[in-house]
Amino acid sequence: MTAKKPLPGDLEAIESASRDEISALQLQRLQWSVRHTYDNVVHFKAKCDAQGVHPDDLKTLTDLAKFPFTTKLDLRDNYPFGLFAVPRNQVVRVHASSGTTGKPIVVGYTQQDIDTWAQLMARSMRAAGARAGDICQISYGYGLFTGGLGAHYGAEKLGCMVVPISGGQTEKQVQLIQDFKPDILMATPSYSLVIAEEFEKLGIPPEEISLKIGMFGAEPWGEGMRGEIEQKLGLDAIDIYGLTEVIGPGVACECIEAKDGPVIWEDHFYPEIINPETGEVLPDGESGELVFTSLSKQAMPVIRYRTRDLTRLLAPTARSFRRIDRITGRSDDMLIIRGVNVFPTQIEEQILRDKRLSGNYQIILSRDAHLDQVEVRCELQREVSFALTQPQIDALGKELQHHIKTNIGISTHITVLKFDSIPRTLAGKARRLIDERPKQL
Repeated sequence: MTAKKPLPGDLEAIESASRDEISALQLQRLQWSVRHTYDNVVHFKAKCDAQGVHPDDLKTLTDLAKFPFTTKLDLRDNYPFGLFAVPRNQVVRVHASSGTTGKPIVVGYTQQDIDTWAQLMARSMRAAGARAGDICQISYGYGLFTGGLGAHYGAEKLGCMVVPISGGQTEKQVQLIQDFKPDILMATPSYSLVIAEEFEKLGIPPEEISLKIGMFGAEPWGEGMRGEIEQKLGLDAIDIYGLTEVIGPGVACECIEAKDGPVIWEDHFYPEIINPETGEVLPDGESGELVFTSLSKQAMPVIRYRTRDLTRLLAPTARSFRRIDRITGRSDDMLIIRGVNVFPTQIEEQILRDKRLSGNYQIILSRDAHLDQVEVRCELQREVSFALTQPQIDALGKELQHHIKTNIGISTHITVLKFDSIPRTLAGKARRLIDERPKQL
């Protein structure tokens, strides 16, 4: 008897499976993925042999900890196709990361990989509340960046009508939202605020905006920014997580019922949390660096890929799969300011405590007489930008300075600017951090 296909909105059977069923499937797929990679990727086989480990040693899920990590350096050193596990003529598409230094990271996909990705994006959209027949405006960039095409294929798989505008052209974005009345917006969180500002400029209130769901990812954002986006666009803001090296967007996504952290699609990605300094695997609930192993990718599987994202694994709620907590930072972008460890998201949280300040800000690092200096530039919301007097703005800056010192432990210089003073992003990730400190030799 043919199994019934899930209707739009229904859960797939695996989403409500028992932990034992999930673990059994993970082990079966994990053993295949490690063997597939070992047999077909020379670089991975060499690392395993050097570490004295073989696919036959993988008898339980915990045995994965015996295997070597994969890092960005591995991917860059094998540019462009050195980590492909299938013949090049079986690769139907490539994407690449938008790294700012060195060679880009190239990822390949077989047709089955593309189909799996579309299925996972469709699942993510269902979890976010989207349904067949909805209109979805995709404002992620198209091209080598995985966001646009990843969202596009998933939306079509779900049965949505897609508006593939890509990033930029903010006035046109707003015009299309007014004319087409889409239900869903997919964009970076910072760009969604740019769109919201355009609506404000036109005097259009949130209740007159058709959007019901926003699926935002590709950059870190916190609850303060979620609240601001939801207030300004009148929608449910859903956190979707992914990264090019693992597959693209759709590795994990929040469920609209709970909005309590992205649910990892554990039937395709096995997560670990490690101590970023020692590599030791940490138990669920403890904070550390997120590591992923792909369980079903053919063209370019990744075994124990170090994402550098700092978070923790949380117990299941709306689905049977575990969740990840908000990304608190990265193990490779942690700032050390006069001996204090600081992540930009910590400063963002303090800025967004004050409703008079917007989510647009910059952190500028400099060095004076061997001491690090931190300037935080932030700007006022549109509605208060010209209503506050200069003494009130100065007092606001001193209040923020006090909160950062009290809660984070660093001294800062605060510059509070009028609305629309900080350069906006057109489509991609906001440049929040500007490090002008001289490089250490």
